[in-house]
Amino acid sequence: MLPNLTLVIQGLAFFAVAWLVMKFGWPHIIAAIEERQQKIAEGLAAADSAQKNLAQAEEKVAEELKHARAKANEIIEQAHQRANQIVDAAKNEAIAEANRQKALAQAEIDAAANRAKEDLRKQVSLLAVTGAEKLLKREIDANAHKALLDELAAEI
Repeated sequence: MLPNLTLVIQGLAFFAVAWLVMKFGWPHIIAAIEERQQKIAEGLAAADSAQKNLAQAEEKVAEELKHARAKANEIIEQAHQRANQIVDAAKNEAIAEANRQKALAQAEIDAAANRAKEDLRKQVSLLAVTGAEKLLKREIDANAHKALLDELAAEI
């Protein structure tokens, strides 16, 4: 075979295969490449959108946490105020109870003092009657002179 003829036939075969590939294969390859580029672009856009959504969600979470902390602080402050109110009410109630107990004790003391004064008056009147009896050397009838003795006890 002639090397030039072989070279020409090989060249024609190469160009025929190249033309067939360009005519029938190349559009499919280009379409696949463009489709892949489009999918990659969509993926990148979705990733950007997801990042933006993530950033918005993080901002929302931070804002909600801020509101939750403020609400918790408000609830804690209300609890402190309520506790102070309860303590103040308990103090006032304790003071009122102490005053009531003090008044009862004072009333008991006054009653006991009056009883003691009354007993002392009776004893003094008895001593006066006994002394008068000894002075007069005769017995004084206590029943007969009850009015006189009560008057004497009242004066003492």
